[in-house]
Formats: sequence, C-alpha cells, structure tokens
Amino acid sequence: MIHDFPSDQDDKSESDETGEAKDSGTLRHRRIRSFVTRAGRVSTGQRRALDEFGPRFVVPFTPQPLDWDAAFGRTAPRVLEIGFGMGATTAEIASARPADDFLGIEVHEPGVGALLKLIGEQELTNIRVVQHDAVEVLEHMIAPDSLDGVHIYFPDPWHKARHHKRRLIQPKFVALLVSRLKPGGYIHLATDWQNYAEQMLEVLSAEPALENTAGSDYAPRPDYRPVTKFERRGLKLGHGVWDLVFKRR
Repeated sequence: MIHDFPSDQDDKSESDETGEAKDSGTLRHRRIRSFVTRAGRVSTGQRRALDEFGPRFVVPFTPQPLDWDAAFGRTAPRVLEIGFGMGATTAEIASARPADDFLGIEVHEPGVGALLKLIGEQELTNIRVVQHDAVEVLEHMIAPDSLDGVHIYFPDPWHKARHHKRRLIQPKFVALLVSRLKPGGYIHLATDWQNYAEQMLEVLSAEPALENTAGSDYAPRPDYRPVTKFERRGLKLGHGVWDLVFKRR
C-alpha cells in the first residue's frame, strides 16, 4: 500500500507540468499523486485473474461520477479503500460485510490481479476496482456526500523527516475525503509508524467537519479490520499499530 504525496521542492518538474491549483479548490497543484511508481511482476495466476475477472470487476477511470448502483447492480452502503496492496484485507472485509459495497483503488497491476484472484476464489460480488490515482478518482468519480466510509490502511510512512511532506494524510487531502463522505460517514486509518499515527491524529483532529469516535485518542482496532501476517509479526516483536476512526459531523 504505497502512496506518494510529492512536495513543492522535491518534484519541481512535475509541478511545472501541471501548474497551480484552480480556483475550484481541487488538488491539482504541484501534481499531487496518491502513489509512488514501482515495478512489479504479474504472476501467471494474477494475469489469468486480470483477464478473466477484470472485465466484470475493474471499473475504468472516467472523469465523471461513478454510478454505484449500475456498477454493483444494487443499492448498498458505499465504502472506498485507497491503496489495497495485494487485496487480502479488502477481500476479508468484503466477505465479512456482504451488505456493503467496496470500491478499491490501487495503481499497481500485481495487486489488482491478486485481489481479482481472491474475488474469483471466494466468489465475492461486492468489490469493484479502479486502477488509477486516488486523488483523481476522488475528484472526478466520487460524488460529494456519497460515501459511507473510507479505509486507508498502512500508507507509506515516508519515515525520513525530510519526506514527511510526501505523506498521503495531509490537511488538503483529508478535506477532499470529507467532502465525499455523507454526514455520519467514517474515515478509518491504520499505521504501524508512531510518528505517522501522531500526524494522522493531529490532521484529522484539526478538520472541523470530523469527530473522533475515540474522544481525543486512537481507536481500538474495529473487529472488521483483520490483523495481517505482517502486523501480527510486528506485534510479537513489540511494535505498535494505531487505528483512527473519525466520523463526519
């Protein structure tokens, strides 16, 4: 689950291409992206899943609001996940919450193929995938006041201090997320980097439209979010994991 939030200075060439933000308040200034490009090999099984299940479960990016009812064939609560990695957590949550619909955003093809493989193996029908930059999907495909929830689990912590400005969870990005939530909708974040958890708590607490479900602290891990193998290994070594759950007022 890798995300990239380029800074003004570190990505001058990209900022020159796109210019400043428009008066509409979108996040196009300095070419903000929700990911960092990385290479990855698509396995035979993932390629087969892409070919077999992609036409049904992958939603092409289009610069217009997604018709969720048409995409899923029903009307149900809508949850957006940003950066689902290899998709194991997404599939497990979707399986445990069959009454909800999940739209997962991931740019890396091996991850998309891995999730499609799980969809086929588990016969899941309540997941759709967009293989595109999350900021552009939020700006163009997600209508205001339309989401019941947002999941962002273990985004890239950019652990070096000089790279903290690249982190995904920043005030402008959170404001965009909030604008897409219904009143009462939630944002659920998780990280295993304490410094990033502190930043997340600070940024979300400063957003006036959000309310911390845990008072002024981190939230207990909700039952629906499974503990990953990587997370379990870290916990055994004494590493912490922090969940945050905020709701739109």
